[in-house]
Amino acid sequence: MAQVKRIRRKVNGIILLDKPKGFSSNAALQKVRWLLNAEKAGHTGSLDPLATGVLPLCFGEATKFSQYLLDADKGYETLMQLGVTTTTADAEGEVIERKQVNVQGADIEALLPQFRGDIKQIPPMYSALKRDGQPLYKLARAGEVVEREPRDVTISHLELLSCEAEVARLAVDCSKGTYIRTLVEDIGHLLGCGAHVAELRRTKAGPFNLTQTVTLEELEAVHADGGNEAVDRFLQPVDSGLEHWPLLQFSEHSAFYWLQGQAVRAPDAPKFGMVRVQDHNGRFIGIGEVSEDGRIAPRRLIRAE
Repeated sequence: MAQVKRIRRKVNGIILLDKPKGFSSNAALQKVRWLLNAEKAGHTGSLDPLATGVLPLCFGEATKFSQYLLDADKGYETLMQLGVTTTTADAEGEVIERKQVNVQGADIEALLPQFRGDIKQIPPMYSALKRDGQPLYKLARAGEVVEREPRDVTISHLELLSCEAEVARLAVDCSKGTYIRTLVEDIGHLLGCGAHVAELRRTKAGPFNLTQTVTLEELEAVHADGGNEAVDRFLQPVDSGLEHWPLLQFSEHSAFYWLQGQAVRAPDAPKFGMVRVQDHNGRFIGIGEVSEDGRIAPRRLIRAE
């Protein structure tokens, strides 16, 4: 018998998943996509399988705006294991070296100021960054080490939450592209004992935080009781990741022309920057950018079905 192709649903919105440990970001996305039976899906930046926490998953029209969540600042809590250096700078790697730990909280506190603000980081070899089309982690697994250019990142908040025996817990708010593994490894190096990430939990992604998330177990339970449509209750609005942007509401006339790709004027528009746009009925219809002549140029549109 020929296999019947599954017809997927048009689902629009964002689910804020508390990613479980052991799942890649893509594996978590595909699982939730299956629960929703969604036609189109994408995530907003990878979390290592070791990591847990806030992972916004975009479906349907929300995928048009996933880049803005990918570029957003993130927040983490990490458990730093002192005295042990690994190949991957986390608990999944092989141990390279063990050293005696003679570190107090005050020693760590004294180092943190040099990691706050705008700093440079050398990305780890075990990362998804590519060199000549090959991910660095594949080269690392083959025993190769290549030179990596330092990258500019910003750490806006770095706090020592606790320090007991050979473990310390840090809270970090940082820009896109910051590697917590590298931060921990660098701190361990300066302490003289080495360190790696034993646990990592993302607490924030853009405007979202852990209090808004749902677990995979909760989604599976709701799906078991009510099927695909029951999972829809966890969908956030398509533009929920952009709610900190200015919001403009167009007249029916302006919305019509704007949705045809034409720039239009709007009262109370800011003088520059990106904006969210609603039509006269309050429906989100896309994002625009204020041009030099004061008109709102469309950048990504949502069209009525």
